[in-house]
Amino acid sequence: MRILFVSAEAAPLAKVGGMGDVVGALPKFLRRMGHDVRIFMPYYGFIPDKTDVPKKPVWDGSAMFQSFSVFETVLPGTDVPLYLLQHPSFLPRRVYGGLDEDWRFTFFANAAAEFAWNHWKPQIIHCHDWHTGMIPVWMSQDPDISTVFTIHNLAYQGPWRWRLEQMTWCPWYMQGHNTMAAAVQFADRVNTVSPTYAEQIKTPAYGETLEGLLSYIGGKVSGILNGIDTESYNPETDKYLHQQFSVDTIEKRPANKIALQEEVGLEVNKNAFLMGMVTRLVEQKGLDLIIQMLDRFMAYTDAQFIVLGTGDRYYETQLWQMTARYPGRMSTQLLYNDALSRRIYAGCDTFLMPSRFEPCGISQMLALRYGCVPMVRRTGGLVDTVSHHNPIDNTGTGYCFDRYEPLDLFTCMIRTWEGFRYKDKWKELQQRGMREDFSWDISARKYVHLYSDILGLPPEETAPEPEAELIVGKG
Repeated sequence: MRILFVSAEAAPLAKVGGMGDVVGALPKFLRRMGHDVRIFMPYYGFIPDKTDVPKKPVWDGSAMFQSFSVFETVLPGTDVPLYLLQHPSFLPRRVYGGLDEDWRFTFFANAAAEFAWNHWKPQIIHCHDWHTGMIPVWMSQDPDISTVFTIHNLAYQGPWRWRLEQMTWCPWYMQGHNTMAAAVQFADRVNTVSPTYAEQIKTPAYGETLEGLLSYIGGKVSGILNGIDTESYNPETDKYLHQQFSVDTIEKRPANKIALQEEVGLEVNKNAFLMGMVTRLVEQKGLDLIIQMLDRFMAYTDAQFIVLGTGDRYYETQLWQMTARYPGRMSTQLLYNDALSRRIYAGCDTFLMPSRFEPCGISQMLALRYGCVPMVRRTGGLVDTVSHHNPIDNTGTGYCFDRYEPLDLFTCMIRTWEGFRYKDKWKELQQRGMREDFSWDISARKYVHLYSDILGLPPEETAPEPEAELIVGKG
């Protein structure tokens, strides 16, 4: 099959959230299965710092009365062809933000559609979040191109209909009050990044005002759990760790805890209960629960806590102030640092994810991979990836709580802290988590099944590979 991924992000070149991880990893595994998968994304101002891009474009086009160029390279570390849309609006060294964000990404979607019609014609365009939401609308009248629309975060739905009509072509048949609403109606299939979240978004609590529409089209909505790159994130070979280890040599792991404590200024104590968090500092991630309960928990126990991330100024300030109250026991790192995040996964005893909602979540799977026991709220993808530890029959991979309430989080933290005291049971819990299989191979097969279903192919077979249609652009 010929598949074009269209996305605002693709790791490792441009990554803000989980969407970047998906687009940066899934195409690589689909290509290994024999499919011609390519990526189309903006040529951000920082891209030349991270990879080499040819100076001559492969195609020039126009959209929304603007001329643009498309450059071809490969995604670093893979054989996945990468097409970069060059236009002055993407020159700033940022992915999101700015007063022109609605226009920039509506233009991006329009340019991607022109590219698919006029230069490299795929059988399926796999669209990601509202930034690509108009593509299913335009492609719904093209019998040769089908669309899949993946919802990574339903809270961001794109510009309203009246704004879209000011910027771009809205066909007479288009329905939907904003970009996201239009996309889910006209895409051939809609999927989310976990099965549980696919059901939750049909309810008022998680539907972000689209629950009625998503219930109405429920027959074409499904959930496919994200995977992680188990080759890159491998504690046995990870070059960023102080001490590499595996599930069978987990006794080497504590050396990473001591090294982490030294690195971030915590008291060096291998017996201290070290909690970690790598996240965007936003309300969705449960920061309000943590701020309400952390003081009480730190006073009650000898625990240590490290948080890595950036986000809302309010949460950054609250965490800084709390860090000042617990010198040697708490560290707040307000930055993005992939190497440090890996050392947190490998050095902490438990990983906090008390999210209000979580479409999938990657961090809890990485924590399990590195022997860090997750402490999560049972919502979205966290339900599908972390099972509650039962010490009686030695089952489960982490500690879970249900209600989004401060006391429920506090109770879960106490239970986890007490479980840490029983070293033999804790080691077994860590090893169960490390043996979980969250590789992209499983998810990739499910996506192939989804694509095959759209094209009317048997699930076990792949699409016949017609000769690639290469059309010389008019621009």
